[in-house]
Amino acid sequence: MADKTIRVVTRAPDGTIRERDFNALDELENQHEKIGIDDCSTDLSLRGFPVFRGLIGPIPDGKTVVRYESPDIFEVLTKEWSQKKTKRRRRKSAVPAPMALPTNPNAAPISNEFV
Repeated sequence: MADKTIRVVTRAPDGTIRERDFNALDELENQHEKIGIDDCSTDLSLRGFPVFRGLIGPIPDGKTVVRYESPDIFEVLTKEWSQKKTKRRRRKSAVPAPMALPTNPNAAPISNEFV
C-alpha cells in the first residue's frame, strides 16, 4: 500500500472535475470517515484498502494509483465509458483459402443413399 498514490476525484464548486492526490492514507482518513476495508476486490493489490463513507472505491487506476470517486463523478464517468465506441480491428492477413483435395480417378462415386 505504501507505493501507491491515492487519487480522490470530486466535483469542484464551479462544476469541473477536481483530482487530488495523496501520498499516504492517513491524510485521506483525516478528511473522510472510514467505514470498512475492501476484502473482495478482483484486483488483489487493492484488498486491504479502506472504504470511506461518501466515496466509491478503491478503484485501480494504473499500477501505481488507487482512485476514489464521489458518487456523482462515478456516475458521469461510468456513463461516458459505457457510451464510448470502440474501433473495430481488421485482420492484417487474409484467411487462407481451403486447399483442394487431390482426386483419385479409381475411387468409387459417393452416393447419399443409405443401404
